[in-house]
Amino acid sequence: MKKLAADAGLTDRFVIDSKATSTEELGNPPYPPARAKLKEMGIPMPPHRASQIRRGDYADWDYIIGMDSANMHNMERIFGGDPDGKLYKLRSFAGSSGDIADPWYSGDFDTTYDQVLEGCRALLEQLIGAAAG
Repeated sequence: MKKLAADAGLTDRFVIDSKATSTEELGNPPYPPARAKLKEMGIPMPPHRASQIRRGDYADWDYIIGMDSANMHNMERIFGGDPDGKLYKLRSFAGSSGDIADPWYSGDFDTTYDQVLEGCRALLEQLIGAAAG
């Protein structure tokens, strides 16, 4: 998403971050095959360590996006619901109710990359459209 915003000349218009909804990977860098896929696609990967989203984060963001149904469930639990309608599954922006395929289990980073890219592109188009309208 950061690269898409940068490519559109919109870096200064968005704050984009990534947080975990569970504790399994806290403190770890991104999974090496994921980093390799991003490198293959020409997407820079600055240093990053997993941290968990917290209840107080809800007030700080306009959109809080999960990759799958487990993320959505965990975020609703952490936040105590979604009173302001900020929680979205990424693929919903591309018209799908499906989950992003988890490559941790499948090893299929190509499908995951394609699904994330599709969702991020659709989200960016929606945000640009909302700003113009």
